[in-house]
Amino acid sequence: MNHRDLVGQQSCNTPLMMEEEEYELCFPQLLNASCKKIKHSYFGTVFLSFILCFISLITVLLNLLLIISISYFRQLQTSTNLILLSLAVSDLFVGLLLFIQITLTDGCWYLGDIVCILYFISAVINTSASVGNMVLISIDRYVAICDPLHYPTKVTVKRIQLCISLCWSCSLGYSIVIWSDNLKHPGRLSSCSGECIVIVGIIEQFVDLFLTLIIPITVIILLYLRVFVVAVSQVQAMRSHVAASSQKHSGTVIIQKSELKAAMILGVVVVAFLMCLCPYYCVILTAQSTRLNNVSAVFVLCLFYFNSCLNPMIYAVFYPWFRKAIKLIVTLQVLKSGSADFRIL
Repeated sequence: MNHRDLVGQQSCNTPLMMEEEEYELCFPQLLNASCKKIKHSYFGTVFLSFILCFISLITVLLNLLLIISISYFRQLQTSTNLILLSLAVSDLFVGLLLFIQITLTDGCWYLGDIVCILYFISAVINTSASVGNMVLISIDRYVAICDPLHYPTKVTVKRIQLCISLCWSCSLGYSIVIWSDNLKHPGRLSSCSGECIVIVGIIEQFVDLFLTLIIPITVIILLYLRVFVVAVSQVQAMRSHVAASSQKHSGTVIIQKSELKAAMILGVVVVAFLMCLCPYYCVILTAQSTRLNNVSAVFVLCLFYFNSCLNPMIYAVFYPWFRKAIKLIVTLQVLKSGSADFRIL
């Protein structure tokens, strides 16, 4: 995977060999050792910075509200919501990383070689964790819809916590391994000061392709196809009143309807995730980033980051409990004694 041209610091600049006044330098004091800035119109620079800043602020704010809601209100601390909490944490970090991206609109990296590789490691950790959380969401909905009677015993809070911990641990270990060579020799590929370049070998690229894209997406699609088939059969059964033969069966239908609604909402989250992630990976894995014009590169990158902002927006639209929790937090009702036990659902 060559992140050289798309993720921030996109251009490969050469040291300045002409007169200083003809170019703007990333580090004017270094003269022939400095990279050149990318020339943008004033309007383009302001517009791009505004868009990135807006996405970053909304991403951080909404995901922070979601984290506080699930962490604080005890009624929301269900197994499914714990996965949403983990996803919100990864999305929050993406929003914070986006602040660094705002400083890169001129094509210069000002934070040094060590921070450069740490930036990419953080990005890979959050991306891998997000993919892992999406797989966990799919498994959770699969068990809830396809095996509802055993769902409370199979999917417990402790098991979900263990799975989430493994997800983040594997993401951390994976990112360190994939970037190990760059960690040993940070900045060795930079041709001038103000450039941030990291490159992964062909073997690592194929491993990354299968572990973070092909295998997870295949699992997600297969599980949701099964969920869709079972959900359609349940809807048909409810319409024909097959399950309404007794009061007990009627209660089961109500539970299944709530689980079905949750599956549909989280299905929207998964589809949005795939739509935002796939264009980015297609560009990276086909090594076509150098052929993109600036507008295309910015669009693909913003789409990738926008997914982290989109997730809590989906929750706010479809989940009444999230809107209620936001209202309680914003109005400072959470400061009242016993507010953690408020009825949210």
